[in-house]
Parts: sequence; C-alpha cells; structure tokens
Amino acid sequence: MAALRVLPALAAALLLAAAGQASKYSREANEGLAAAGAKRREAGEFRVVRLNQVWEKAQRLHLSAVKLAELHSDLKIQEKDELSWKKLKAEGLDEDGEKEAKLRRNLNVIMTKYGMNGKKDSQLVDTNYIKDGTESDTLDDPRLEKLWSKAKTSGKFSDEELDKLWREFKHHKEKIREYNILLETVSRTEDIHKNVINPSEENLVKEEILHNKHRELKEKLRSINQGFERLRKVSHQGYDTTSEFEEPRVIDLWDMAKSANFTEKELESFREELKHFEAKIEKHHHYQKQLEISHQKLKHVEGTGDKDHLNRNKEKYAMLQEKTKELGYKVKKHLQDLSSRISQGLQHNEL
Repeated sequence: MAALRVLPALAAALLLAAAGQASKYSREANEGLAAAGAKRREAGEFRVVRLNQVWEKAQRLHLSAVKLAELHSDLKIQEKDELSWKKLKAEGLDEDGEKEAKLRRNLNVIMTKYGMNGKKDSQLVDTNYIKDGTESDTLDDPRLEKLWSKAKTSGKFSDEELDKLWREFKHHKEKIREYNILLETVSRTEDIHKNVINPSEENLVKEEILHNKHRELKEKLRSINQGFERLRKVSHQGYDTTSEFEEPRVIDLWDMAKSANFTEKELESFREELKHFEAKIEKHHHYQKQLEISHQKLKHVEGTGDKDHLNRNKEKYAMLQEKTKELGYKVKKHLQDLSSRISQGLQHNEL
C-alpha cells in the first residue's frame, strides 16, 4: 500500500521536472534567438553593403517597431535575390541584365515603401493591422472611398467583418501604390530609351527588359482589377459565409490561381498550400501584435527607473523582434514563390 501511495507523488514530481525542463529549453531558445540577433547586428545586419546602408538609414527614421521588422523582412528577401543574382552573373547567366534591372526596381519599391526615397508622403499604407486607423486613414481613390462608405453604412457587416474588409481596402491601396511606383520606373526608362538615336545590340537588350517590365505591369494591373471587382461585390453583397480565405493576399492569390493554366489536381494542391500560407500569416500577425504591445510596455518601463524590470522587458522585446523578423521573411519568401508559380501559369495562358 505504501508503495502505491508513493507512485502518484513520484509521477507528480516527474511532471514538474519535465515542465521545468521544457520551460528551460523554451527560455534558452528565446535567449538564443535574441543573442543571435545581437551578434548579427555587430557583424552587420546584411551581407550586401548597400542593404546595410538602407538598414542603418532606417534606424534613424521614426518607424514603428512592426514597420521596422517588416522592412527587415523585405531587405532579407532583397538580399537573397541579390546573392542569387551574383552567382548567376559569375556564371554568365544574366547577359541581358534583366535580373539586375529587376533588383534595382525592387529596391526602389522598398525605399519608396518606407519613405526613404527623398520624397514626401511616399510611404505605402501601414499594413501591420495593429492600429485601428479606419477613421483617420484615407484610401486616396474616390472609387474606394465610395465603396467603403457604402459598406460601413449598409448594416451588412459586423464590427469584426468591417475590420476584415478595411484590411482588404488597405491592401488594395498598397497594390495601387506599388503599381504606380513600377509605372514611374518604366516610364523613366522608356524616356531614356527613346532619346537613343542609333539602335544597337545593347539597346535591343534594353528593349527586351522593357518588354518584361510591361508584362509585370500587366500582371499587377490584372490583380488590381480583380481585387476591385471583389471589393465591389463584397461591399454590396456582404461576405459569403462559404468563403475559403480571409487574408487579402491569399484571396488575391486564389483569384489569380483560378485564372491560371492549372489542372484541377494542381489547383486543389495550390488551394491546400494557400491554407498553410494563411496559417503562417496569422502566426506572423500574432507576433506583430505582441511586438507592438512589448514596444509600448518597454517605453513605459523606461520611465520608471526599475533596471531589473527594464532589462527583462528589453530581453523579451529583442526576442519578439527577432521572431517577427524571422516569420516576416518566411511569409514574404512563401508569397514570392506562390506568386512566381501563378505568374508562370498566367504566361502560359497568353502563349
């Protein structure tokens, strides 16, 4: 009997030890993440000099914690693409300079997106979904403003659905701004090209690059038109209860995938991948919110003079910052891969 009484106590002790060990491993993982971030910052955040320069410039701007983490993710994608291009160039596989031109264009979009291109009011809409800015933000497009006004007063949407719809409107605004940045870049390049008097092999190469830019513009415009039709439909009819996806980027991808040259089996596979992608985005949103809360708390604690409390909050903030950057990069990379697959399917339709 005594032995039987010992067993529950022993089991409880083992569970406590296991829980303590799990907590220790979780704490060590978080501390390791923050330490890795600190070590990377000492050595230089990126392996490309000009990206380090952009990052250092961003540190001096008054960007929110979430926006700074988003910029870091964008620059990590740019770094990946630039390092891949350097390898291709070394192997002589970018003779026409098309990929190099696209890299410059992408960096220009990033600089404009975060207000670092020297122009006022150039930042794209804040897409971190942390702040409730539905009353103060503007959509910069009379058609969108009219749709949003009708949706708000229609009585078809709950508060939660209105928040979701507002995210879709902001995402659409961002797509329009990105399209305009690309259009401006293409127009500038075309003006230079038109001023060349004597056509040469080099100019024929540049003409091919322009053709590819126009194709990219066409794809973005198609996405904008599809997105607007969706917003118009949802604003008038309300949300379909059978809708598969909620995240604006995933809805965009799914609408475009249905127009691409995919077989039923490929489309079904793509649908499943989009579900995983949406879950990844939701996880990223969760960490964005936690980062914003942690940043506000850190600012509050800084004013109290409690050093121990301050150090603990700094450690938590550093860990959340690294995790948000890491997830942001994974989301953007996955989005890049999915968009590339759809683009190939759409190009196949045009052949």
